[in-house]
Amino acid sequence: MKLITADQLASELEIPVIDVRLSEDYVAGHIPGAMSNCVFEVAFADRIPTQLPDRSRRCVIYGTDGISSEASVAAAKLERLGYTDVCILEGGWAAWSPVGSLGRSSANPPNLEGTMALDLTTSQVRWTGRNLLSRHCGTVGIKAGFLEFRGGNLVGGRAVFDMHAITCDDLDGAARQGLLHHLASDDFFDTVRFPESVLEIHSAEYRSDLEPGGQNLIVTGSFTLKGISAPIILGASVGLTPDGRLAAQGSFLLDRTVWGVIYGSGKFFRRLGMHLVNDLVDIEVAVATAPHPSGAASGGLA
Repeated sequence: MKLITADQLASELEIPVIDVRLSEDYVAGHIPGAMSNCVFEVAFADRIPTQLPDRSRRCVIYGTDGISSEASVAAAKLERLGYTDVCILEGGWAAWSPVGSLGRSSANPPNLEGTMALDLTTSQVRWTGRNLLSRHCGTVGIKAGFLEFRGGNLVGGRAVFDMHAITCDDLDGAARQGLLHHLASDDFFDTVRFPESVLEIHSAEYRSDLEPGGQNLIVTGSFTLKGISAPIILGASVGLTPDGRLAAQGSFLLDRTVWGVIYGSGKFFRRLGMHLVNDLVDIEVAVATAPHPSGAASGGLA
């Protein structure tokens, strides 16, 4: 693929240009005359023939900067579609913006401070339990929760889980009801005596050296289940959504026997036969706070 500099592009104003960044980045600032077509959207390839009807004509693709890969990915897609003269703007928008005097979006992430409630409509916990030949999966209801921030850093929080609100996604009818009844019994979570479980966040370490999508937040806390409290360390990918909400997603393995859930455990029983159940349960957590009053652009923790 060929490269073109910002100065070269500035002298060839008749050349068609495609901005393949997010649409909100395009709105915040773009090369004059450039057309918007976000490469992350599945309709990208469908829109290209309308924007560039002549597949032999020279065109320019640009992304965020010289590090981000969206321009090279878009250029490869165009070549697969039969475009024969595709150039990439060297350095992307970051290289052009001083030439165009357009600058970048001035929106910044909010300064997170104080207590922020969890959005119970979007936050979710999923579980997967296994034995040797099968698995079952479902959700656990989040009853209440909050995160506490100081100086933009997560310093504490609490989430309460409704153990009566356990679901199973992979069974139907009597089989599903049978499994849920068993999970609610004293063999597993004894929900009559222990209707709630609680996660307490004691501290958190944010890894600013990791790229978005990596587990850039390590949370230390305690988890209480069936009246037993034990320390827990969780890793999560965390960032800010475009509407100013803090969102975090992570997955980890939980050893249920630490909290006295020993049914079918090979640690405690011999000759279990078909009743063997793996000790480790897969937990997937996706949580978000309520929208920040001021709104925000996407980004990391302050």
